[in-house]
Amino acid sequence: MRARLLVIVLVVVGLVAVGLGGLLAYTTAQAAQENFFTRRLTDTVYVASLVQRPLTEATGADLDALLDRYRQVYGVSVHVVTADGTPFAPSNPLDPLDATGRERLDAALAGRRSQSPMLQMPWDERPLVIAEPVLVDGEVRGAVVTVSPTAALHERQLETWALIAAAVLLALALGVLVSLPVVRWILHPVRRLDEGTGRVASAVLAGGAAEPVADDSGPPELRRLSVSFDRMAETVTGALAAQRAFVADASHQLRNPLTALRLRLSNLQGHVDEAATDDHGAALEEAERLSTLLDQLLALARTERSAPLADVDVDAAVSDRMEAWRPLAEHTGLRLERDGQPGLKVAAPVGAVETVLDAVLDNAVKCSSPGDTITVHTVRSDDRVEIAVRDTGPGLGPDELERATDRFWRSPSQSNVDGSGLGLAIAARTVELAGGSLRLETPDGGGLRVVARLTAAGQDGTAAPDR
Repeated sequence: MRARLLVIVLVVVGLVAVGLGGLLAYTTAQAAQENFFTRRLTDTVYVASLVQRPLTEATGADLDALLDRYRQVYGVSVHVVTADGTPFAPSNPLDPLDATGRERLDAALAGRRSQSPMLQMPWDERPLVIAEPVLVDGEVRGAVVTVSPTAALHERQLETWALIAAAVLLALALGVLVSLPVVRWILHPVRRLDEGTGRVASAVLAGGAAEPVADDSGPPELRRLSVSFDRMAETVTGALAAQRAFVADASHQLRNPLTALRLRLSNLQGHVDEAATDDHGAALEEAERLSTLLDQLLALARTERSAPLADVDVDAAVSDRMEAWRPLAEHTGLRLERDGQPGLKVAAPVGAVETVLDAVLDNAVKCSSPGDTITVHTVRSDDRVEIAVRDTGPGLGPDELERATDRFWRSPSQSNVDGSGLGLAIAARTVELAGGSLRLETPDGGGLRVVARLTAAGQDGTAAPDR
């Protein structure tokens, strides 16, 4: 944005400088040529007064010496012609004239005075031709023609224009120097707002307060915008903090009465009327499901807070969670397999890989049928490590893949499967906090493939931005 503002300033300064410089160049050139024309016209009129008698008496002996002397001193050719246009002095013939010169000579022989010529550009090498009539008692007896070289005049004109061009360039340079601090002053609040946006996002992830961006600098309008941004950031971070606190506190507070409820329902086992046995079992199942939901809400609340990154051994995390889920998988007739590249490490919060695997494996076990295989695949690609879990269950439709990580969303085709719709949301949020991304795919052969892409651990244990 600073470059665009500088371009605007330079365009304005350039237009003003070029406009004033062009006007100055035109007026100085016109004034110099007018002065040059006036001096030559004066000389031509003077010579015309001198040749009145020689033209009347038809004697030009002394005239040749005068004209030669004038040419030697001023470098200007002076020619005298009679009323019919023939040279008065054969020793001083008139060179062929261009259209403008011939027009002026004809005007002089008709008794009219020479007019100021139009402005000539410096690259126009034509000489200045002035013709004045020689009048005796009001009668035209001939004309005096002066042919003045304009090379020296144009050279001085070019020098003047070069100085004006240098002044224009200097004005542009000064405009840049003056506009730089002004542009910097104008854009300072904008830069602070841009940086503040990133700080607000970081503060929201960390669960803390965002650093204010208003510092009473810049234009008044942008200062008011900075103050409004700080109020908005404070409101947003406060609302999110209250939301997290509510979820965490509500989950904790509900666990105690829920645990007591489960104990009371368990103690009633064997003391319930036979007709109410099914209802008693259903109540125990609902209590268990509610307990699982509270655990997931607590896990989701924990994922809303960022944690420092560390080098996490992928092999250890995968082996640990596969062993934890293997009894349940074998109990339901499923096979857990591991393949891919071993010896990988990622930069992630401690326990993040385990949380992701728990959520994804739980989803795969619930959605798979007896005899299916669940495969955990690990591989490194450039600076990323992919941990993929693939099942061979019914999978999801193309339009459902994007919604699968939404909170509490469940596929209509799997409404009979136990779950709360928070598993993949927890996995996606955990991966995002680690600087990675979660991708869902429908591989060939059916099923669902969930790929967590995390940054490979470096020597400093930091993560690069996700590509």
